[in-house]
Amino acid sequence: MQSVAKTVDQYFESLPEDRKTAMNELRKQFKKNLPKGFVETMTYGMPGFVIPHSRYPAGYHCDPELPLGFVSFASQKNFIAVYHMGIYGDPKLLKWFTTEYAKHSKTKLDMGKACIRFKKPDQIPFKLIGELAAKVTPDEYIENYEKALNSPRAKK
Repeated sequence: MQSVAKTVDQYFESLPEDRKTAMNELRKQFKKNLPKGFVETMTYGMPGFVIPHSRYPAGYHCDPELPLGFVSFASQKNFIAVYHMGIYGDPKLLKWFTTEYAKHSKTKLDMGKACIRFKKPDQIPFKLIGELAAKVTPDEYIENYEKALNSPRAKK
């Protein structure tokens, strides 16, 4: 469910009351822990952090007009989602996260390739999300992104 908000602040103002606390805490964790070089913006109807064109002029390969997205988060109809492209592209980071998740939460991990879903806002392991945010620098993400783009599998 995409928001029509034009700014991150507008997005947060439009949130249902029962989601505001958790979404604000996620935003706080990203702002506090993401390495320097990521910029907060609205992308695909949700708040997120990207590598801006000033740092990576090529932008996102599917739509070069867009900056290179790294992490987004959203209040969806039945859950809060965190979309972390670092997990998607780095098997070691994925392994670290899935191992650590079990130490930080009593709930079963509900996850797709890059999407982590939390059905109950009060069960989000915010500290772990902050640790995850700190794990990848913009330069490391760009390197992994370009490696994936140039892999034989991506060229098929």
